[in-house]
Amino acid sequence: MSEFNKDDYLNDLPDADELAAGQVAPEDGASEAQPEANNDAQSSEEQGVQRPNEEPATPEEGEEADSVDGKLTPLGQAKKEAAEYLEALQRERAEFINYRNRTKKDMERARQQGIIDVLAAELPALDDIDRIREHGGEMDESFQAVAAKIDKAFEKFGVEKFGVKGEDFDPTRHDAILHKPDPQAEKATVDTVVEAGYRIGDRVIRAARVVVASPQE
Repeated sequence: MSEFNKDDYLNDLPDADELAAGQVAPEDGASEAQPEANNDAQSSEEQGVQRPNEEPATPEEGEEADSVDGKLTPLGQAKKEAAEYLEALQRERAEFINYRNRTKKDMERARQQGIIDVLAAELPALDDIDRIREHGGEMDESFQAVAAKIDKAFEKFGVEKFGVKGEDFDPTRHDAILHKPDPQAEKATVDTVVEAGYRIGDRVIRAARVVVASPQE
């Protein structure tokens, strides 16, 4: 063993002033430990690892479930009642629309029936006016004006008069009181109108009574 030299040992020690100024480098072990700790902390943040002191994320304010453990929350109960009220309102609206449509149809049928009743009561007078016109009877101006007003009044309420000589015979609109063979006829046509027919829309009030010219067999 070599002999211990006190002077050499003291010369190797760092100067006190340099230590105070921080100019002496730390030992190798201490310098390597610090970067490793920083790298570990950085990797934990990048991977999203939750630190022990951090609190778990909570739902945003205003969000609330409709039910908890199978029971409706106040918000869920309010939503359920709103859906029920909406369904009831839609059902009532559909029933009202159906009722309104039925009412309109009933009113239209009642209106037509009233017109039919008036027309039926006036048919004999209308037939007399047509006979006078057909046979060339003289009609003064006053009588002609009254007859014209009656025709216009029924037209105003949708009453249509039909039955004209020469038109095709239609059994749904004409009541044939006589079939007259005609060697020149190619099809059955109205030859003479005995009583005019009347209808409202597609509804025939009275079929026209006619004499029919039929092709000769």
